[in-house]
Amino acid sequence: MVSTVLNGVEKVAFKFESFDVWKRAIEFADKMFDVADSLPQKYQFSLGEQLRRAALSIPTNLAEGSGRDNPKEKRYFYGLAKGSVYEVVSLLVMIGKRGHLTREEYRRYYGEADEIAAMITGAIRAVGPS
Repeated sequence: MVSTVLNGVEKVAFKFESFDVWKRAIEFADKMFDVADSLPQKYQFSLGEQLRRAALSIPTNLAEGSGRDNPKEKRYFYGLAKGSVYEVVSLLVMIGKRGHLTREEYRRYYGEADEIAAMITGAIRAVGPS
């Protein structure tokens, strides 16, 4: 993260960089890249690439939404981020069914996804009514 120092105070360059949900989503996406990288070659394109795209979509849509001034647009991008969380969970189920996640790993990732989805719901509510 790049930051600037103004009058002796460190300031983040972009608003989203200070959002806890974005920070959690970036860390989660990084973990999902590790999961995707650990998959056997035969699943790299089908499950691996889809997992990478879905996981990366969470923080990128949060970032894009945070940059929107229009509340409707902000909610839209936050909604896309939340949908991507659900997509990741669905992919984790299949990866687990293929035997490439332990039960404990699945539970841990599922719990993280659930917390991130709840945080996104809070961000959507904070934007205000339609």
